[in-house]
Amino acid sequence: MVVSPEAQILILVGLILAVAYLGIFPTLEERTLNKLMLIDFGLNVLALIVAGAWFWGSGVQFTLLFYETNWVVFTIVCYAIIEIPLFLRFAKAHGIRLDGRDDDESQ
Repeated sequence: MVVSPEAQILILVGLILAVAYLGIFPTLEERTLNKLMLIDFGLNVLALIVAGAWFWGSGVQFTLLFYETNWVVFTIVCYAIIEIPLFLRFAKAHGIRLDGRDDDESQ
């Protein structure tokens, strides 16, 4: 079975985000915007490292709707598109403020 390069990246991103939102983020004792962003940045770098190991120097072009791009742009865009709804839902469910302040900070 041959999987397209786009599908490989989508599966990679899906697996990383599934581990993050089903395993890592729910088990954090302190769930703040800054902590989630830091962990997420690390996971995004992980996705880029794995995608780079697969496609760096291969010359494979990725189709992003009607636009041809490389693996870096495709990975970052797909990661963002998949994660934004997950993050907003997680933040709402766990009372995470999106303005970066904690609830106990005074105005």
